[in-house]
Amino acid sequence: MKLLFDENISHRILKRLDKFFEKSIHCKSIKSFPLKDIDIWNYAKENDFTIVTFDEDFYEWMLLKKFPPKIIWLRSGNISTERIADKLNYNLTGMNDFLTDKEAGILEIY
Repeated sequence: MKLLFDENISHRILKRLDKFFEKSIHCKSIKSFPLKDIDIWNYAKENDFTIVTFDEDFYEWMLLKKFPPKIIWLRSGNISTERIADKLNYNLTGMNDFLTDKEAGILEIY
């Protein structure tokens, strides 16, 4: 599973995820960091990543531009990196279903 974590999520998240997320990256690893939201969007689209974010702006981009890329929108408020990792690891099956669904562009995780 290839996830691209937005800058509003700590890069430390990568160390706390199950092996199913081993192809995931944080936006800090993209050479032209810091990036604007549209840069993250374009990078995800060009490189087949799903964006993981707290940011509502990506939801609005998806409404305007459709998908790909797909968006996983964390709606849990400000929580620790460990809690974010727990939520993602717990929702692995639902995320796999979402990523294979050709009609779904956004997954909200509370």
